[in-house]
Amino acid sequence: MAKLFLIPTTLGDTSIERVLPPDLTQLISSVSVFIVEDLRTARRFLKKVNPSIVIDDLTFFELNQHTDKKEISRFLEPNRNGLDIGIISEAGCPGVADPGAEVVKLAHIRNIQVVPLVGPSSILLALMASGMSGQNFAFNGYLPIRNPEKANQIKMLENRMQTEGQTQLFIEAPYRNAQLLDELLRNCDPQTMLCIAVDITLDTEFIRCKSVSWWKTNIPDIQKRPAIFMIGKV
Repeated sequence: MAKLFLIPTTLGDTSIERVLPPDLTQLISSVSVFIVEDLRTARRFLKKVNPSIVIDDLTFFELNQHTDKKEISRFLEPNRNGLDIGIISEAGCPGVADPGAEVVKLAHIRNIQVVPLVGPSSILLALMASGMSGQNFAFNGYLPIRNPEKANQIKMLENRMQTEGQTQLFIEAPYRNAQLLDELLRNCDPQTMLCIAVDITLDTEFIRCKSVSWWKTNIPDIQKRPAIFMIGKV
């Protein structure tokens, strides 16, 4: 029976061997249909995994914020003809803070076997390195862009962390990292622990967990770098 493979990608410009298992090359080479978040990024990734892959022999469907949900059903049609399909997101694991969940949901409805493959997840790697609770945590995605909604959300998450002991994780568009950090320092209690994880798995990786009061006098250069933010107890 044909399968739907969830194919993780590197989190940045790092070697395939560093973060992906070696048998992934063989598996990818056997797949000819891909559902991808960005066509150019996916093609570059596939050639990096296996330079002998002939891109023109492959079929691609794009799945991103511009995709009409009515089109998603068509993406799985090759599976009816016995073809395996792979989902590739921009970075990391498909379906986790990235497109893919809608396709996976439809695959289950159609009784298509879904196979998640091993690879880097910036969310889990950051949580592992934070020293904060990995037993009770919540990933909140993007916070509101504007105030007072953003400030209110930060205070609500901090309150949940304090009362429930639940680690709170969130992200921001890299070009707005500095603004988010400023709001965190402005709205959180000085003793709240804040972890910032940047460029995970890259040579420039930066992960540090300190109190809000410490960060106020040690502002890092994180602008335009992929980052995970966490508040919690250590």
